[in-house]
Amino acid sequence: MLMAIQWVRSLIFMIAIYAWMLILGIVFAPYALFAKSGALRACKTYAHTTMWLARWLVGIRCEVRGNVPHGEVVIGAKHQSFLDIIMIFDAIPHGKFIMKRELLWTPVIGMYARRLGCIPVNRGKRGAAVAKMVKDVAREFSEPGQLVIYPQGTRVAPGAHKPYKVGTAVLYEGLAFPCVPVATNAGVFWPRSGVLRKPGTAIVDFLEPIEPGVARNEFLERLENVIETRSNELMREVGFEPDGIH
Repeated sequence: MLMAIQWVRSLIFMIAIYAWMLILGIVFAPYALFAKSGALRACKTYAHTTMWLARWLVGIRCEVRGNVPHGEVVIGAKHQSFLDIIMIFDAIPHGKFIMKRELLWTPVIGMYARRLGCIPVNRGKRGAAVAKMVKDVAREFSEPGQLVIYPQGTRVAPGAHKPYKVGTAVLYEGLAFPCVPVATNAGVFWPRSGVLRKPGTAIVDFLEPIEPGVARNEFLERLENVIETRSNELMREVGFEPDGIH
């Protein structure tokens, strides 16, 4: 019975946040089209409201730990859920994401992603995509911001394993910015698929930055080790054993 109630609450929550996305997208559109600050304000409002609704409708509390970066950095983040995107974006001053090119054609999301300065990547062309990504990022960083990239390239369910890709290292080398690893357990409560959202404390943790100048292979090894180790700790903290699923 309790599970059925939680499922209904989750359904109401999902309908509410997508309806709210559409409403905000329409209301802020004139402002966002003429000023990037309008797009930023709309997206910050959406992120903050979604986290508030998550707490009150489905019992997910959002907690941010560590030192949130405010300067120009590359953020290499563990990606388990739409929730970790929202939490990271809400925490940092001006986030820009490396994103799938297909999302540019998504209603509302596509327009606001362009206005925020997000960088679309064609994942099907690998080497060419990485080279273009570096060029596009260098152009976009004529304006300050924090660049968020997911080293595994996609959402990865808690307990699942997926290799880290070279794109984060290429950006780290090309931009010569510090890289801030971010760990999370958000997927334990807000899974990649399905309706049910589980109550608990979703955490994103900003870890110690990796300063510029580390060799590529060493950088990737350090990045994966710190993100995976800390993410596993955060999952165990809320009662999920990451080694129980492969």
